[in-house]
Amino acid sequence: MPASSSLRRAFAVLAALPLLTLAACGYGSQADDTASAQKVAAGAEKIDGLDSVKIGYFANLTHGTALVGVNKGFFQKALGATQAKYQSFNAGPSEIEALNSGSIDIGWIGPSPAINGYTRAEGKNLRIIGGSASGGVKLVVNPDRITSLKDVKGKRIATPQLGNTQDVAFLNWVAEQGWKVDAESGKGDVSVVRTDNKVTPDAYRSGSIDGAWVPEPTASKLVAEGAKVLLDEATLWPDGKFVITNIIVRQDFLEEHPEAVEAVLKASVETNKWINADPEAAKAAANAQLKADSGKELPAEVLDPAWTSIRFTDDPLAATLDTEARHAVEAGLLEDPLLKGIYDLTLLNKVLAAEGESTVDDAGLGAE
Repeated sequence: MPASSSLRRAFAVLAALPLLTLAACGYGSQADDTASAQKVAAGAEKIDGLDSVKIGYFANLTHGTALVGVNKGFFQKALGATQAKYQSFNAGPSEIEALNSGSIDIGWIGPSPAINGYTRAEGKNLRIIGGSASGGVKLVVNPDRITSLKDVKGKRIATPQLGNTQDVAFLNWVAEQGWKVDAESGKGDVSVVRTDNKVTPDAYRSGSIDGAWVPEPTASKLVAEGAKVLLDEATLWPDGKFVITNIIVRQDFLEEHPEAVEAVLKASVETNKWINADPEAAKAAANAQLKADSGKELPAEVLDPAWTSIRFTDDPLAATLDTEARHAVEAGLLEDPLLKGIYDLTLLNKVLAAEGESTVDDAGLGAE
């Protein structure tokens, strides 16, 4: 098949499905404006002459770097007299749209919306410039119906959305068990029930599903309803690491304002260092920002186990993004995407080197 034809088919698939939209990032597709109430330090100067830098993220624990960075003022401190303006989102497509329109400059987002946005724009609208989080995805089940992995066969298991990251991961795991499932319909040796994360606990409570392969905090919400963790997806990956949240930027903003991008990355690295040094204080800060953004904080029985299952890292874990894309191809939900150039880790590695930290790799998917 000619390359141009393959690309057209890939774009058609991506346009037809909410493919690889990371449901771990949130619920719905609307965005809410949030203003920074943090004061600029006296004597601070603007970065690169900019009045503001517009930062997007989700009110979700997997975006803990952004939540903590906003709450503790790390981004504003790094940007000096340039105001950090924040916008919270509920789903990947709305954030990609905001990035494309210039409503935000930099954003925290899942790997799958990044793949989707990059591929659909033929590599012209965004770059992944850093990592943020790994893990936080589990298979949780009704212990009265499922007591072992082999018991999953013949059961009804929820995933957030057709073709999203967790859906693809579950389909890949099912195939590795030697079971057959039609990816589109979800029918087969296991019934894959695509269910929005916000209603999955109700579906579990009603008995309409036997379990779910879901991100945090949905997994811990189900456990609070009596479910048991049968499998942590981290156990399926080398060193237990796989990307769940990345940092992206508009390509034109990266080219025109590298100093501002570097400042945000420096703040992100500082935030992750603070999170890992004091996880209890970081957890409290993230929950406080969740309440500020969504009007509701998470109870301890959900927050505590969810937070401990997420690993905050500056490494974008590029090789795992490539693997996630390959799993989607193998499931029949995606044609091979052309991901060369999706990463530009130059500024992140500059920041890491200055901090005396190890630099990170783009797995051969960097811009030339």
